[in-house]
Amino acid sequence: MKIQLERMNNGVHFQARNESGASLDIDGSPSVGGENKGMRPMETVLAGLAGCSAMDLVSIIKKQRMILNDCKIDVEAERADGVPSPFTKIHLHYRLFGSLEEEKTRRAVDLAVDSYCSVAVMLEKSAEITHSFEIIRE
Repeated sequence: MKIQLERMNNGVHFQARNESGASLDIDGSPSVGGENKGMRPMETVLAGLAGCSAMDLVSIIKKQRMILNDCKIDVEAERADGVPSPFTKIHLHYRLFGSLEEEKTRRAVDLAVDSYCSVAVMLEKSAEITHSFEIIRE
């Protein structure tokens, strides 16, 4: 796995590009020389956590033969004071749309976050990761 990071201006706006050509803009606030043209680096970590767990969750739900029409995840995090300021607490709330059974869904979310998500495994060494979900029937 390789990522190339390229500076896009004279400030702190960068673009990360993977081997497939997909890109992600990373930037800071104007107070640190940014232009608000991308996600902050720590926001990309949270997005990675949500994306990783969502991919695992979709796969598990499919194997359970349930119907998932949509998945939205809200992530909230707290960071330590000082520099560096790693995450200390992260909460993921899954809003799952479809024809889903409560207990099977609970098991799927638990497995996705606690057992399969590689990003969660890395982050849980420094942050308490919790999760919840709601089923929205359509």
